[in-house]
Amino acid sequence: QVQLAESGGGLVQPGGSLRLSCAASGIIYRLYTMGWYRQAPGKQRELVARITSAGSTNYADSVKGRFTISREYAKNTVYLQMNTLKPEDTAVYYCNADGTSYRRGDYWGQGTQVTVSS
Repeated sequence: QVQLAESGGGLVQPGGSLRLSCAASGIIYRLYTMGWYRQAPGKQRELVARITSAGSTNYADSVKGRFTISREYAKNTVYLQMNTLKPEDTAVYYCNADGTSYRRGDYWGQGTQVTVSS
């Protein structure tokens, strides 16, 4: 059974930092591109950042220079370090495991709430 367990969300003031974690189980982790997406109220889900099995990354323009995605193979975990947070970063953040390049599945976590407010 595939599980993506997210943690690290919460309430933070503008300018603050948070680190999200997503621990994957039930998949061959090295075959998956891992990503973070977010969905704000009334908006569509959007890509925040992705990291391939080779370590290549891409980011949404709105988070470049503030967010960093990384992955740890020993723990089957992907991280999203979020710095200089803004109120517009408020959303539910979802972890994604995309194995379609290797004819594997595409999986989502349950989401973790990030609220940036003073």
